Amino acid sequence: MIKNILAIDDSAAMRQILSTTLTTAGYEVTVARDGDEGLECALAERFDLVLTDQHMPGKCGLDLINELRANHAYKATPILVLTTESGEPFKDAARSAGATGWIEKPLDSELLIELVAALADPQAQH
Repeated sequence: MIKNILAIDDSAAMRQILSTTLTTAGYEVTVARDGDEGLECALAERFDLVLTDQHMPGKCGLDLINELRANHAYKATPILVLTTESGEPFKDAARSAGATGWIEKPLDSELLIELVAALADPQAQH
């Protein structure tokens, strides 16, 4: 069950959108402003889902995913990448890093809520 979500993005506006959207849908949300802060948060507290931007100063999203997947606590945790990239090379790299999936920006709030709900209910997945 997904209850506690970590949302990482270097854009203050995107952090606010993610926090408001997910909190309104009933989730507890912690936000971080970059990959380094996101990793610190993830190691300090266990999250049920991680949403990370790809392009951030310091640690990028895929580097963060690699580090999280190396941690036993995050081996099976769903991790979604928020990105403007849509090409197959990026998707291949995201899969290789261990991303569960990705959401293309600009963010569709309804799609995000549907995706989180689907990840929260394994019975709904094919």
